[in-house]
Amino acid sequence: MSVTDAEKLLIESRRHTPEPGKDFYVFAYGSLMWRPDFPFVEIMPATLYGYHRAFCITSTHYRGTTEKPGLVLGLDRGGMCIGRLYRIGPTDAADVAEYLHQRELITGCYVPKRVALRLARGKHVEGLTYVADRTHYQYAGKLDERRIAEIVRHATGVMGSNRDYLLSTVQHLEEMGIGDTSLHRILKLVERGE
Repeated sequence: MSVTDAEKLLIESRRHTPEPGKDFYVFAYGSLMWRPDFPFVEIMPATLYGYHRAFCITSTHYRGTTEKPGLVLGLDRGGMCIGRLYRIGPTDAADVAEYLHQRELITGCYVPKRVALRLARGKHVEGLTYVADRTHYQYAGKLDERRIAEIVRHATGVMGSNRDYLLSTVQHLEEMGIGDTSLHRILKLVERGE
């Protein structure tokens, strides 16, 4: 995948640097929920208001190819999202931030954003998450569930099939006690071949 100079500048402009000597919080809503691949001190459920989890990003690397793009999750405007919040200790914060930059920003389709998150018992914390850039060429917008299922059913990228990505996300939502979502409906469509 070739990245233009303009895209490289955009990616670099979105580098996040955690505050030295402090815990660093990361909100996960997709593959980071089930494959964080970084050290953390604590993991807890958290709710983000103002954004919802959606298959709104075209994937030509992790879960698809240029010839047969897949779809991955992004946080899109409106609604709410329940996910997992990781607390990373101060000694690992800079390394984790760099790892996340390399993982999430292979293109500029995400905007790293500090957001307010609600935890259990009304506690609030600020954490970093990645929201969809609606101006980026990979932003797919709001797609019909049947169209999403059709794309997901046939796409595979360097990290595996788009179907496995959807299945892992649904399984982890269920582990958190989150049942009937659009992702569950899309998975049923994928499995039924509809």
